[in-house]
This record gives sequence, C-alpha cells and structure tokens, in this order.
Amino acid sequence: MAASLTSAFLAQRHSLMWTLMRIVRDRQTAEDLTQETFLRARQAIEAGPIEHIEAFLHQTARNLAFDHTRRHRLRSRFERGDATEGELAAVAADEPSPEAVVIQRERLRRLEQALATLPPRAQQVWHLSRIEKWPHARIAAHLGVSPNTVFNDLKLALGHCHDVLERLDRL
Repeated sequence: MAASLTSAFLAQRHSLMWTLMRIVRDRQTAEDLTQETFLRARQAIEAGPIEHIEAFLHQTARNLAFDHTRRHRLRSRFERGDATEGELAAVAADEPSPEAVVIQRERLRRLEQALATLPPRAQQVWHLSRIEKWPHARIAAHLGVSPNTVFNDLKLALGHCHDVLERLDRL
C-alpha cells in the first residue's frame, strides 16, 4: 500500500503544489505542506487502507493549507513583523542572566552548608521528604520514629534553611 501511495503522490505532486499555492500564496509554504500531506497520508495508510488515495491526498492538502492560513491569520493579530532591533534586544531572554546564575549557585551552596549543620536524622528526614517525595508516614516507619517526630524534624530543617537564605538575601 505504501508503494501505491508513493506513486499516487508523485503523480499528483504538481497538482497538490498548485492547489496549495492558490490557498497559501507562498511557494516554500506550499512545498512544506505538500511534504506534510505525504506524511499525513502515510500515517493514515498505516492505520488502515484508503480507498481513493488521490482524493485523500487533495483533501489532506487543502485541510493543511486552511489550517496553516487560519494559524497565520491568528498569529498576525498578536505578532508584529516590523519590530526594530532595539525592541527585539529589549525582550527578556529565556535563560537567566550570568549574574542570576551566580546568585542562585551561591544560594544553593549556602543551602547545602545549612543542611550539613543539621542533626543527621533531620537531614535524612529533609532528604526523604523533599528529594525522594516520601510521605511523613513512610518516613516515620522507615526511621522507626513517630510521624510527629518527622514533622518536627522537617520543620526544624525547613526553618533553618529559610533563616540561612533570608540572611543571605539581606546582604
């Protein structure tokens, strides 16, 4: 069935391109959508036989073109294509700045130091609760202590970490 799709696609490629060109009015987009048409048809054939491959190719191409046109129209309502280089430079980056990275690394280092000064059981409770995501009852059973002790150890650890970070933020 894949061979008949390929031969039908090659026979209809020129017609598909012109159908798409009339709708999207851009050669590169029409070429991309033509290839997408083939891929969609191939996926459809894998799911089950297609009785009229040529008609399916043309309908798929039209649907893709209309979807593309609709998306393009919607995007053009919210995006500007005439932004200046200065305006683009003012857009916030997806990544944090180098200064923010240094600050967060220092906060992490201080947090690790603060955790290291806690009693061993409080360290273990914090790790099991916050890193391993264990519930208090499971931690209590694992350590052989009451859930209230787990709660108090976790409260101690979190309070200590909060105090250390708050002091750091005041600097």
